[in-house]
Amino acid sequence: MTLILTHSDIDALIDRTSVYRAVEQAHADLTSGAASNPAPPQLPIADGGTALPMVASSEPSGASVVKMLSDMPAKVGRGLPSQRSTILLMSAQTGECEAVLDGRLITAIRTAAASAVATAHLATQRSSILGLIGAGTLAVEHARAICRIRNIEKVLVWSRSASTVDSFRHRTADLDIQIEYAESPRSILASADIVCTLTPSREPIVEGAWFRPGLHLNAVGAPPRADHREIDGPGIGSSRLIVDSVPTALTKSGDVLLAIAEGHLQTQDVDVELGDVIVNPALGRQSDDDITLFNSVGIGLQDLVTARTLVDVATQQGVGASVRLNA
Repeated sequence: MTLILTHSDIDALIDRTSVYRAVEQAHADLTSGAASNPAPPQLPIADGGTALPMVASSEPSGASVVKMLSDMPAKVGRGLPSQRSTILLMSAQTGECEAVLDGRLITAIRTAAASAVATAHLATQRSSILGLIGAGTLAVEHARAICRIRNIEKVLVWSRSASTVDSFRHRTADLDIQIEYAESPRSILASADIVCTLTPSREPIVEGAWFRPGLHLNAVGAPPRADHREIDGPGIGSSRLIVDSVPTALTKSGDVLLAIAEGHLQTQDVDVELGDVIVNPALGRQSDDDITLFNSVGIGLQDLVTARTLVDVATQQGVGASVRLNA
């Protein structure tokens, strides 16, 4: 039988702390060789869109996964989401499809969890001001995730839309943390200890010239395209760079690939993954003055372990619909 979990099912079941733990362990497993996550191919589709089949396998999870992500920026002008995704979880024991899950909420929460894991291992312990460049759902999830692992006293938020910031303030009211509207990305870099860039930007929205000693950044928002980036080349080149997956970053991270093309970074410098830092902290921050930057493109392994936690809980609680695909 194959379990079907809709967006509503996932919203009712998902536990962000469990996802954080699963994502942290998954990155450690990727370093140890207990999990595999090759770079996804990029398949052109209509209207300049791209389909990315994101695959991974995990021995501890007893599963493999395919998340089919459709990145279709032309749809935004038609009032449709620019990205849609569906996740297939496959049993490593039988080869059958264990579950089909809607990818929207899983993607947002596992992305924020990865940034929180990176922040836990890379940001200074004294970090107390969080800066968010972008104020949509990713920003909401990042605020929730990072406030759980650092003593955040204030959140600075910037968006081109004041109404989006107002919505962010309403959606995070339960955190009971001071939230301030920032007038520009530069003003956030002037004050925040931890900065997350969460915009679908094509041109750099953050400059390395604004970086301060001790800063930690999570570069998250740019879509998986080699010509999109949020951080300029000097910023990428001057930071202690950590990526979620070296093969993936060198295939679809515009932040990394454009910095290399401009000569601010060498390909061989892209050699430390988040899992490496989890296993060996000496590969991460080495002093309080280091500027650390986690370049998060997103990998299928994060989807796999999040789906695994959801399917296990859904099975225990009898949530979701089951169908026999081979009937």
